Amino acid sequence: MKQTMIEKLHYISQTPKTGTHIDAIKAVLAAGSKWIQLRIKDMEPHTVLNFAKQATHLCAAAGAKLIVNDYPEIALQAGADGVHLGLNDMPIREARAIVGPHMIIGGTANTFEHIMQRVEEGVDYIGLGPYRFTNTKQNLSPIIGLAGYTRILQSVREAGLQMPLIAIGGIVASDIPALLRTGLYGIAVSGALTDQKNPVTIFSDMHTAINLHSNHNQIPC
Repeated sequence: MKQTMIEKLHYISQTPKTGTHIDAIKAVLAAGSKWIQLRIKDMEPHTVLNFAKQATHLCAAAGAKLIVNDYPEIALQAGADGVHLGLNDMPIREARAIVGPHMIIGGTANTFEHIMQRVEEGVDYIGLGPYRFTNTKQNLSPIIGLAGYTRILQSVREAGLQMPLIAIGGIVASDIPALLRTGLYGIAVSGALTDQKNPVTIFSDMHTAINLHSNHNQIPC
């Protein structure tokens, strides 16, 4: 494993009501975020690259990590810290051949079997979801829910797996204590921070909840 600390609170970008992904990222960085995933769908690659370059610069200035969703080549060209790939995206080994041995690679999972697959593929962390229905993703996988996370994390413990598992999908601050009590490593949010009038307060509340309830024995990558 690479000696890279995986943050416990991830922000996944979306287009705000006014402005672009970059405006949303600026606001969340100002609130204190240290882990940004640039997730842009239905745009030409050259447009995504432009956004990725801007986001890389902003994250570097804020001491944050930038992860680019879907595009290993763009992550590499933009100088991002990592790439995140869905189950139907480019295979992890192919992406690793593109980005090299040091870039962070995250992968999506929906079941314990997916987690085992991702571990075998050599990802650095896993986005496990969705927790509940969310409008931010098309072709949504089956909802996991709190009971589903509890079952999956029990299987993870029984298998002796050490992998940062990040819950994702419609999560808000009040969900965090119960989710982390299942043994999850961290939380990813999108709409809970985008377009909010008080992102600094919301981010602070989330960060506090994670620090209070996180599983400190789980090993980051």
